[in-house]
Amino acid sequence: MKINISNKSIITKAILRHKKGRDYSHEIDLSAVLKEILSRANEFVPSESGSILLDDPILKWSPSKEGRLYFLACFGEGSDSLVGTYLPDNVGIVGETYQSCKPYLSKNVKKDKKFFSKIDDQIQFVTKSILAIPIEIEGAVIGVIELINRKGRPNFDQRDLSLLEIFARYTSTLIQNALDARRFEELSKIDDLTGLYNDRFFYEMLSKGVERGLKDDKDITLIFFDLDRFKEVNDMHGHLSGSRVLKEVAILMTEVFLGSNAVMARYGGDEYVILLPDTNLKKASAYAEELRKRIADSSFLKEPISATEPALNISGVITCSVGVASLFENVQKSKNLRSMEENLIKAADGAMYTAKDHGKNRVVVANGKNF
Repeated sequence: MKINISNKSIITKAILRHKKGRDYSHEIDLSAVLKEILSRANEFVPSESGSILLDDPILKWSPSKEGRLYFLACFGEGSDSLVGTYLPDNVGIVGETYQSCKPYLSKNVKKDKKFFSKIDDQIQFVTKSILAIPIEIEGAVIGVIELINRKGRPNFDQRDLSLLEIFARYTSTLIQNALDARRFEELSKIDDLTGLYNDRFFYEMLSKGVERGLKDDKDITLIFFDLDRFKEVNDMHGHLSGSRVLKEVAILMTEVFLGSNAVMARYGGDEYVILLPDTNLKKASAYAEELRKRIADSSFLKEPISATEPALNISGVITCSVGVASLFENVQKSKNLRSMEENLIKAADGAMYTAKDHGKNRVVVANGKNF
C-alpha cells in the first residue's frame, strides 16, 4: 500500500499546536508517524482509500477566518493529487466529524446529505461508504481519520466503527508523543532564566549561518555584550534581584529586535549574543546602539520582587558594553568553517572588551580583519 505524504512545511504547520517560532526553528519530520497511523488504520479496517486530515491551529482560533482541514497523508486511487490540499473544516463528512467531535458512519453516501462529491469528481473516484473518526489531543479535536469503501464487504458497519474508535486512541498517543518530542526539543534550546536561546543552540545556529552566508554571499553579523556594574546589583540586592535584571534585559532585547531575523542567546552569566544573518556591519551597529541606549535609559526592577520586598527602581546603574563584528568585514575567508566561526566570535568578543577598556556603556565595531 503506497501512502502519499504532504510536504514538510504543511505537515509542520498543521502539527504545530503553538504560534510560529523564530526563523531558525528546526522542523521535525512527522512523515513516518503519519504513515504508521494510516497503515495501522487500514490494518484495523481494510479499505480502498483513506486520509488523515489535520486542522490549521492558527486559523482554528481566528473568528474572522475560515478553518481548514489539510490532507496530510492519503492512500488509494487518486490520492497523490490530494496531499497538501485542504477542505473548509465545516464541509462534508470529515467536516461534520470534526465539528461534532463524534465518529461518523455513512453506509451509503448517495443517500447522505453530508457527503461532499466534488473530491470524487476531482480525482475520478467512486465513493460508496465512509468511516470517519475525530483525532483528539488533550481533549481537543485536531483532525479526522477517514476511510473509504470497505474491502471484502459492501460497506462499513458498526463493528468497523468500534474498531476505528479504539485505534483513534492509539493515533492520539502517537501524535501526542510527536508533539511532546517537539516541545522537548524546543525546551532544550532555551535558557531557563531568560527565555532566550542557550549557548549550545547559538553555536548550532552560528555554524549554519556561516555556511549559508558564504554559500549565498550574504554577510552575517555578531553582537556581543555584557552588563556593566551588574555585580553591584547582586552584591547590594541579592542574586534574586540580579536574576530579575537578566530577565528584564532579555525582554528589552526582544523589543529591540522585534521583526528581525535575529537569534538571541544568553552566552553565560551576564553576557549575551545576537546573531544577525543577512545583515551588514552598518545595520548591525545601528541595532547595537539602539540596544545600548535602551538598557542605559531603562529603570530595572520596577515591580516588587516578592510580597514582602518593594520595587527597587534601579536607574543609572545597569549599562552595557557592546562589540560588533561581521563575517565579511572582520574574518579572513578559509576552507575551515569552524575556524571562521571561532574567529567571528573572537572579533565580536574582542570589540566588546575594547568597549569595556574605553569606559563602558558604548558600542565598538571590530577593527578590520584581525584574525
